Amino acid sequence: MRGKAVVGQSGGPTAVINNTLVGIIHEAKEHPEIEAIYGALHGIKGVLEEDFIDLTREPPSVLEGLRKTPGAALGTIRYKVKEEDYERLLKVFKAHNIRYFFYIGGNDSMDTANKLSILAEKANYEMRVIGVPKTIDNDLAHTDHCPGYGSAARFVAMAVRDSGWDTMAMRFNSPVKIIEVMGRNAGWLTGASVLGKEREDDPPHLIYVPERPLSQEKLLQDVERAYKLYGYVVIALSEGVCTEEGEPFGGKFAPKEVDAFGHVLKGGASDAAASIIKNKLGLKVRIDKPNYLYRSFMACASKVDLEEAYRVGRAAVKAAVSGETAKMVTLIREANNNGYRATTGLVELEKVANVERHMPDEYINQEGNFVTEAFIEYARPLIGEPLPLYTRLIGVRVPKKLTV
Repeated sequence: MRGKAVVGQSGGPTAVINNTLVGIIHEAKEHPEIEAIYGALHGIKGVLEEDFIDLTREPPSVLEGLRKTPGAALGTIRYKVKEEDYERLLKVFKAHNIRYFFYIGGNDSMDTANKLSILAEKANYEMRVIGVPKTIDNDLAHTDHCPGYGSAARFVAMAVRDSGWDTMAMRFNSPVKIIEVMGRNAGWLTGASVLGKEREDDPPHLIYVPERPLSQEKLLQDVERAYKLYGYVVIALSEGVCTEEGEPFGGKFAPKEVDAFGHVLKGGASDAAASIIKNKLGLKVRIDKPNYLYRSFMACASKVDLEEAYRVGRAAVKAAVSGETAKMVTLIREANNNGYRATTGLVELEKVANVERHMPDEYINQEGNFVTEAFIEYARPLIGEPLPLYTRLIGVRVPKKLTV
């Protein structure tokens, strides 16, 4: 099937999303049936407005540079396709002879891709639609993990460790640190905070994920116990943590907004937790909210993540030219005694669209305040090379001379 291809980027960018874009471009250039590949500026909005750039005309040096550049080179958007958009979309596809459509994104983007596939099928317009996974939240179903997660997880591990060591040093002045971690309803990113922990007394001491409810009483009990054990407490707290009643833990601090897809925005959990700890335990609390640094900090990009993001882009094109449509590329972890390895696969878009994958029970401890070794084994290979080792003083004590 000859025709042009369109690629769009959607949702929150990641440190490696441009690697996926470049993978699509490189692979598309190797298939003569793809006559040109257009980039839709700002996702589906670019298609609606017929706002394309010709990616086949980008020089190799630019494409190579994009592989080390964060953000979304094409621009991105959160836009829910409306009923009145479909006729316009079909007209644009036909006008440009678009026969291949690749959409890089997360849950909502896969829903958009699925709807476009259904649109083309109903109109008897032959167009192959492939979703390409991307999300730091790691919550797409039917894939071992998502491109973008490994790099964000590496950032979380380093940020919590480094901020934690700062708190370790300042324990007599500011003994409690809360790092609020992104993740709408899944704790994959918050759990990654453990990957910088070398010793039992190292930070973080407590990890709270949305898969387990958190009460004020539980929080206070955990903090008090950790403070007695270690003399300071570092908490990795998911923005999506809820109370036992299913309400946002942030309470009055939680935002009241929703996004374009109707998802309630998360936040306020760390402010609520800090207020509770200060008022009930009398401990001074500091808060870190890295926010978008998770998904944009190229200096913490995982080499594994960079390579896999590129590979899923190429796999998407290979699938489309071989006749596949209405599918999303997946990553499949292989059993390998020599270390970590993943291959690509495919899953139906309808199985992925608007479906969130949560952390399984075996990845969360019974107390609901930390992760297990099974999670560490899962996540550690995805952040790439080991984190740099830090050095500690040997700490030989000088005998005291005074009795008082």
